[in-house]
Amino acid sequence: MAYKHIETVFADGLGTITLNRPPVNVLNIAMMEEINDVLKGWQGKKDLKVVLFNAKGKCFSAGVDVGEHMGDLVIKMIEVFHGIFRLMDKLGIPTVASVYGSCLGGGCELAIFCDLVIASEGAKFGQPEILVGVFPPIAAQIMPRIMGRKHAMDLILSGRTIRAEDARAMGLVNKVVTEDQLESATADFVKPYLKLSAEVLRKTKKAITVGLMDDLEPSLKRIEDIYLNELMNTADAQEGLKAFLEKRKPEWKNE
Repeated sequence: MAYKHIETVFADGLGTITLNRPPVNVLNIAMMEEINDVLKGWQGKKDLKVVLFNAKGKCFSAGVDVGEHMGDLVIKMIEVFHGIFRLMDKLGIPTVASVYGSCLGGGCELAIFCDLVIASEGAKFGQPEILVGVFPPIAAQIMPRIMGRKHAMDLILSGRTIRAEDARAMGLVNKVVTEDQLESATADFVKPYLKLSAEVLRKTKKAITVGLMDDLEPSLKRIEDIYLNELMNTADAQEGLKAFLEKRKPEWKNE
């Protein structure tokens, strides 16, 4: 099936989803629905061994569409966006992100939620949501588990952006390569997994997850409740989002 905002390929056990919404792959609802459609179609696919997220354009992804984060649309946006992660989790197979350029906000969450991340030297990772009066729910759920509480607190509370090598040192990235090597290095990176049994990969990933006592659903539901029913009812969340769209500094009321 042809999509407007993404490209997909399935071959030899590898399912690839390529973000292709120029120029910076901002994730709007329509694009996220396309990703969900692909992930739904791959559920129960016995010969699927690895899902790879990569991108075309200037960068991996500059984040979600802030314009669709306002008013009643925020509920739909969170539902569709978080649907991606629920479907990835349900697939139960290794997921990989190949990252270059800016990898921010929702784009960063998509990348770091993957089990494995390979990035080019020039890639930049960050969760700047707090600067516009909100927080990143997926990062709040997954970051402390993969990089520890201290690093997670630092990145989420500051909203700062870090280089690929810093992300690797913190545990967000597995491997950093030069810009011109990324495509070939990604192919080499996933190759060993494609030689293995899809079912054994599923069982092994399940065992690792159980070993961490890391069930996604209970914590994500609680985080969503805080986000939609507490955060989005604050004056400052609305002010931060409006200020971003109006290209001005927010005027915080601390309420």
